Amino acid sequence: MCKRLVPLVCGFLMVASSILAQNSNSSTTTPPRRVNANQAAPRPSQQPTDTAKPSATAPAARTTKPKPAVTATPPPASTSPSAGVVAAFNKLLEGIRHADVNAVTSVYWNSPRLALFNNNGTVTKGWEQLKKNRESSYPDVKNVKLDVRDLSVTMLGRDAAVVTCLWNQSQEYKGTPESASGRMTLIFKRVGKDWKVIHLHTSPEAPAAERVLPSEQTPTPKPSPTP
Repeated sequence: MCKRLVPLVCGFLMVASSILAQNSNSSTTTPPRRVNANQAAPRPSQQPTDTAKPSATAPAARTTKPKPAVTATPPPASTSPSAGVVAAFNKLLEGIRHADVNAVTSVYWNSPRLALFNNNGTVTKGWEQLKKNRESSYPDVKNVKLDVRDLSVTMLGRDAAVVTCLWNQSQEYKGTPESASGRMTLIFKRVGKDWKVIHLHTSPEAPAAERVLPSEQTPTPKPSPTP
């Protein structure tokens, strides 16, 4: 009987030892945590998204400096309209002094509407007639001296001008000396880039008495009686 009990006791001891070993191991091991599938996952940490609000204080008002007044700069004298008129007038004078047909006629408006009231009371109409008259007389003219004084230039806008002056001219015509003086009015017009004379009026400074109406004649003062 003892022989039968020994195996049973031994088996019992072996089972008990096994149970004790399992209990010893389970006491040191952390049992697994149960996860609830319905529980929401923890949200990741978020940085604050609030932006800084502007200051309630109104910005300082900007002060703008007044702009300096803009003044139109007058064109240089060499490029002003009056300078162009004077240059054309001087070209005409030089042409007369040299009895140069081309120089003189180039200053006049090349048009049949050109009109010249001459010093002798005649009228020249048209540029072609002007050229024929100069071509006829200038070959016999020598030693011309022409002086101009009291020159006045009045601009009529930017494309027209009036020129007035007193003139004194002496020369030889067919070998005979002659001289005259008078007043002259010229009307200039801008034609393209050039200034042209479209009208000329000359008159003697001291016309003959028979050419002046009695009502326009200046009375000659009577000499004072000798005491």
